[in-house]
Amino acid sequence: MNRPFLAIACTAVLPALAACGPQKAAGSAPGSGDGWVVLFDGKDAGKELRGFKRADLPPEWKVEDGALVLRGKGGDIVTKGQYQDFEFSVDWKVAPAGNSGIMWHVSEDFNYPWETGPEMQVLDDASHGDGKSRLTSAGACYALYPAPAGAVKPAGEWNTAYIKVVGPKVVYRLNGVTTAEFDMSSKEWKDRIAGSKFASMKDFATKSTGHIALQDHGDVVMYRNMKVRPLPPASVAK
Repeated sequence: MNRPFLAIACTAVLPALAACGPQKAAGSAPGSGDGWVVLFDGKDAGKELRGFKRADLPPEWKVEDGALVLRGKGGDIVTKGQYQDFEFSVDWKVAPAGNSGIMWHVSEDFNYPWETGPEMQVLDDASHGDGKSRLTSAGACYALYPAPAGAVKPAGEWNTAYIKVVGPKVVYRLNGVTTAEFDMSSKEWKDRIAGSKFASMKDFATKSTGHIALQDHGDVVMYRNMKVRPLPPASVAK
């Protein structure tokens, strides 16, 4: 959910996450060949990632058993690089009732990543209130395009998210299921923006390039197998 992170106690949910082994999710991340760039290799998270509007990686984002884990109030993090057209893939899992998000084309000229970057929702649909609406459930283009039911795995299990952006055309997939597909140059997109909370944010989804962001929403969340493949701009793509 794209709003300022909330401080929520997480100690009670740590055992639930710890009990879940690092099982590979269906539709796992692509390999590092063929133009894919590893953003997190399971060891050094600070090589390609840093805090939003800061130079370092917040210490609350820790590397544990090959995963980047948020424990505490660390704030949102972003890729050091910026991307125009790209494919992005990452595995994620959340604690029960957990909430996070993946945003893209994010600018640091504003207070929060969601003021510019559209979001792919990261959520425990079964226990979090946002899971009651398909518009804010896991895999949705948050508050704009609903995700189908059944794509997300239960809290504590690994999911694989995939985002592809080519010009105005965007595809979200969760565990191999297409959860959102839209054209940001279309009237439908513009109408959905106008009817949403983003209507008051004049720079939302207007950037042609930007950072990829992972959200701190106050819950325990884990990410691994994080990769990006920059693509030729749509105007020159074959």
